[in-house]
Amino acid sequence: MSSIVAIVKSRPETVIEDIHRLMEMAEYRRFVSPENHTLLKVNISWQKFFPACSSTPWQLDGVVQALLADGFSKDSITACHNGTVVVDAKVGEVANKHRAVVEKHGIKNCHLEEQEWIDYHPKAEMLVLDQIYPKGFQIPKPFLGTNIIHLPTMKTHVFTTMTGAMKNAFGGLLNYRRHWTHSVIHETLVDLLAIQKDIHRGLFAVMDGSFAGDGPGPRCMVPSVKGYLLASADQVAIDAVSAKMMGFDPMEIGFIRIAHERGLGCGDLSEIEVRGEDVCKINFHFLKNGNTLASRGQHLIYHGALKPLEYLLLRTPLVPWSYLASRVYHDAYWYPFIGRKRVKEMLDTPWGKLFEEY
Repeated sequence: MSSIVAIVKSRPETVIEDIHRLMEMAEYRRFVSPENHTLLKVNISWQKFFPACSSTPWQLDGVVQALLADGFSKDSITACHNGTVVVDAKVGEVANKHRAVVEKHGIKNCHLEEQEWIDYHPKAEMLVLDQIYPKGFQIPKPFLGTNIIHLPTMKTHVFTTMTGAMKNAFGGLLNYRRHWTHSVIHETLVDLLAIQKDIHRGLFAVMDGSFAGDGPGPRCMVPSVKGYLLASADQVAIDAVSAKMMGFDPMEIGFIRIAHERGLGCGDLSEIEVRGEDVCKINFHFLKNGNTLASRGQHLIYHGALKPLEYLLLRTPLVPWSYLASRVYHDAYWYPFIGRKRVKEMLDTPWGKLFEEY
């Protein structure tokens, strides 16, 4: 059976119903059973609200309402968040109004850094993770034996061209040392998908493209209103279709191509069954290699002239300098002087008005 990716063009007035219909079009109940606990992996790429950067409240709301309508117990649903060294997820879940949705429905809520992490020995052959973490690595214990529904947004990324369902596992499965993998990020995402197929009972993704982000994502983007929603049980296929819509050849994106070649999903558009909206001619013409001052510095460390200093800069007591530099650049400079105007423009749209209602 070919991989299915469902696509709906939505409006703020119908988005909750559209998400349920979207999930049904993608046959989610074949992959996500109410007999198992279901984790909703929320994406928080910034503790500030910035359109297309993090999961939208209606994305989380729509998925929760679909699950409850289809017989899932609210006690069997948990929204999961992860912080990073530069993003405070507890601030982010409030600013992005995820907390409001959790409280509205009374579902469980967890921050992964507060959960028990256990040693994990991959069953699948790893491309890079066993080399990056030769002493072994850990995963959150609550992930074992559960369903997981990823909630990515449609946006570009300075390290991976685009980011979606596969990249959404990056924060959840790896702890604060995840930045060690950035120089081999494509192979890392493939390893993480193999791990997910081992530890989860069901795997699904609902991607929000009501706002889409172009440029040096996941933060310093130019957001625009697109109104698309995507869903699939195939994490590779949903990312491939999203990449195509943004204007990229999915098989030229490393993590999609490698995952396809290793049989972890389908990245070949000719082999994917797209249901719903016809997006064959959709091309957002997003930028492929957008960068900021901060990301240029990171590229120099991971792939450029500063590569010989990578260990010193990112795995020794000097590490906090990079965290501080990122916070200063993004939070103290970019957001107040550039980002805030873009946020205001998006809040003046119908989707922005919906955001403010939560």
